[in-house]
Amino acid sequence: MDMRKERPGSTQLTRSLIADYVLKPGVPDEMIDSAGNIRPGWSTLMSAFDALGPTELAARFERADQYLRDAGVFYRKYDGAEGKERAWPLAHIPLLIDEAEWALISHGLVQRAELLETVVADIYGDNTLVQRGLLPPELVARNSEFLRPMVGIKPTSGHYLHFCAFELGRGPNGAWWVLGDRTQAPSGAGFALENRVATTRALSDIYGTMNIHRLAGFFRGFRDTLFAQARKDGGRVGILTPGQHNETYFEHAYIARYLGFMLLEGEDLIVEDGQVMVRTVAGLKPVSVLWRRMDASFVDPLELRYDSRIGTPGMVDALRHGSISMINALGTGILETRALAAFMPRLAQSLLGKPLDLPEIATWWCGQGSEREHVIKNFDNLMIGPAFATNLPFDDQRGTALGSTISSEQKAALLERIANGGADYVGQEPVQLSTAPVYVDGRLQPRPITLRVFAARTDKGWTIMPGGFARIGSTSDTAAIAMQRGGQAADVWVVSSKPVERVSLLPRDGEKLVRNSPGSLPSRAADNLIWLGRYAERCEATVRILRAYNARLAELSKSDLPILQHTRDYLETIDVDAETALPEGLLAAIDSAVHSASQIRDRFSPDGWLALNDLQKSARRFATRVQPGDDATRAMTVILRKLAGFSGLVHENMYRFAGWRFLELGRRLERGIQIARITAWLTDKDAPDGSLEMLLEIGDSVMSHRRRYSVSAGTQSSVDLLVLDPLNPRSVIFQLAELRQQIEVLPGGIDDGQLSPAAKAALQLHTDLMIAEPKDMTPERLETLAADIGMLAALVAAAYFV
Repeated sequence: MDMRKERPGSTQLTRSLIADYVLKPGVPDEMIDSAGNIRPGWSTLMSAFDALGPTELAARFERADQYLRDAGVFYRKYDGAEGKERAWPLAHIPLLIDEAEWALISHGLVQRAELLETVVADIYGDNTLVQRGLLPPELVARNSEFLRPMVGIKPTSGHYLHFCAFELGRGPNGAWWVLGDRTQAPSGAGFALENRVATTRALSDIYGTMNIHRLAGFFRGFRDTLFAQARKDGGRVGILTPGQHNETYFEHAYIARYLGFMLLEGEDLIVEDGQVMVRTVAGLKPVSVLWRRMDASFVDPLELRYDSRIGTPGMVDALRHGSISMINALGTGILETRALAAFMPRLAQSLLGKPLDLPEIATWWCGQGSEREHVIKNFDNLMIGPAFATNLPFDDQRGTALGSTISSEQKAALLERIANGGADYVGQEPVQLSTAPVYVDGRLQPRPITLRVFAARTDKGWTIMPGGFARIGSTSDTAAIAMQRGGQAADVWVVSSKPVERVSLLPRDGEKLVRNSPGSLPSRAADNLIWLGRYAERCEATVRILRAYNARLAELSKSDLPILQHTRDYLETIDVDAETALPEGLLAAIDSAVHSASQIRDRFSPDGWLALNDLQKSARRFATRVQPGDDATRAMTVILRKLAGFSGLVHENMYRFAGWRFLELGRRLERGIQIARITAWLTDKDAPDGSLEMLLEIGDSVMSHRRRYSVSAGTQSSVDLLVLDPLNPRSVIFQLAELRQQIEVLPGGIDDGQLSPAAKAALQLHTDLMIAEPKDMTPERLETLAADIGMLAALVAAAYFV
């Protein structure tokens, strides 16, 4: 097909982008139909691109990439056993679909969702489909996704499926067909939102002139449905995640933050008397709805996978009691089984009375005689793969291949296995995917594409997201479409011929305002917040010591001076090697802060996360470049500024909820401990000359000392300022005053007029310092004070984290 020629019925576009867009003969395309006409919307988009020109267009696309980097959008790519966070691979040109065509897709997917609901309800219910011969018993009984403990357990909501995804491809005739169903724990909805934000950031003017259906209404309807169900049962809504090492953890955190759900891991939950409870800082609180983002078999190690370390014992029992609604029900992953596709046409005809509006890949299960013979006869022309696999043929890296592409030895062995039963194999029609335009080096190039569409059940029935998540190959090879193999993701625009409703998640006029309880913070999140605060302060204290050390090293040029040796000895006690410009101990503390923050991405602002990652990258970069002395002093100043920026963002922007209080507790606990210990070290009787000046410098109190006292630095004045002055935000007594205040307002801090053990300890420590004199604060007492503050941290942990 010569794309340089004008097509009948199309807008004449002869400028650079579309003029050079050349397709292989016979390959279906998303931009151009089989008659050579440009599909609706594409003409407008391509004309706008041509008007921008290559330089401006490249800058726009870079703007989208920068947004994704700033927002910390990532997925986890697995290289062997370990996974690494990779930047989200956005394909900058959106996929455009006309709303009339989308209406047909939506109707077909609603029909399919209803069929899948009926099938899975029968599998775990009356089992009539097997009795009637519509499903082979082997396909259910031998299936690892069939969870026997779930048989007979009816969902509290009355439905097994609430949120599904469907993988679609366009066939050679231009019609859409189903490649696979996603019912286990469908991913991608959050990434679809981020794709939309990133794409519209780059193309806001173009997006504004086209009538593109919004996504927010889809999420609002689903959110409201789950909240309504939770309120009816008197509990909370949570997203159940496997944790930060999952490849789509960013999406879990993003959706939780976007919809206002709690992000929960298995260890956050406990089952008591058949009721699922979340461990919060205010005690155990009921959970009524869990949107499951982990595979079902890992949810309950008691009745499902015994080796699961991410589940909650007793969860299946809670489902039996009807106290929890699981989105989707455990066991629905069986619907993703590849061999099931062979029986969907017959199931549709029997259960719905008509064929499916959206057909799927022709599939032959080799557990049946005639089908087995067909696969053997047509072996070279079929994709041969495992029958019980739940992934798509082009996603499978373990044994799916076109029959004609394998070696003669492999072919002979596989044919023998199929002939001797074959129930473990299916043959499927090879996938010929349509292509979509990808912007590569200033030109459009066709790449294979699949479309993931999401369906959510609301009180009005199934609703389809008006858009979705398109996966685009990095090369023309269909196998390169998977994210783990370098595939990209594109936004999907459903284009209307008339203005569309502008919807958002903001409350509607007259809608009742509901505030979450301040005690809804999960204990695990509080634990990570307190440690984030502690690690940040620990980093700052270490950086200030290292900066003071390197400044003196540069100034005096003698590393054997007593003050420098005294500093090295102290740093050695906290596993920091002062002879290295950026010691590993400091880098480890920064890494620990990032790790703690990564556990609570749903409660952490994108700006805060960006600031913390910038700090980590800068520190790692400095570690390979700077030398001790002046160079290290400047590097420490930069790191100190970045730490201050992070702390400022958190302090100024974080809502004063329970989460902020625990972060503040961590900062105050660690600062109190650090100042007490550093003051003890530098006021010791064996401290060399220059120790008091270094103490004031490390304590960021040089200017305050000059204003406050009319004498040069002495032990008494230094101790008074850094330990006993309630107006100095660096003093120990200031930290204890803040600790006392925050602990008392935490849940249980004061109960019926009685102070909690942690509140009593904070009051006692604060009172002791209030009546102390500078001369009383000997190095020994300061060390004891640091230990006592550490015990206060243990009391807080015992009250809220155990």
